[in-house]
Amino acid sequence: MTLPNLITIGRLILVPLVILMIVNQRWQAAFALFVIAGISDALDGILARRFGMASELGGYLDPIADKALIVSIYITLAMVGVIPVWLVILVVSRDLMIVSAVILSWVMAKPLVMAPFLVSKLNTAAQVIFAALVLGSAAFGVDPGPARELGQLAVAILTLGSMAAYLAFWLRHMAA
Repeated sequence: MTLPNLITIGRLILVPLVILMIVNQRWQAAFALFVIAGISDALDGILARRFGMASELGGYLDPIADKALIVSIYITLAMVGVIPVWLVILVVSRDLMIVSAVILSWVMAKPLVMAPFLVSKLNTAAQVIFAALVLGSAAFGVDPGPARELGQLAVAILTLGSMAAYLAFWLRHMAA
């Protein structure tokens, strides 16, 4: 087991803790754990690349940990009434669509290797920044003002753009 994989597993372990903090409205703890998870995500990637510790397991674990954290936080924030449900439905639907497309491709004996598109990377960045904005504003009692609506809009637009890009890619792959 490599050090980057252990760090990624640690990030997975943080997910239920962040959720628990949000549910109990312990916003500072939730924000701190979210920041730690973000730092661990950067750290495991740097260690894997710089010191040749990349592994097949890490290639699977890292995106699972990332999605587990983001999706869990978005669902929980909606459950406690901090972000709108429609945004969570959009974020979760995109991820379900991608996973379903990959599984269907395997089932139909047309395996698909998914690589992130630029719009997908921008989408992930917007999702993380918006979650940090929401958690940070709750943690420190700061009104984010129009940044909240702009962040929400950015997440929605980029999520839809990412969905469209992956769907088009998948449809071309399946038609080939």
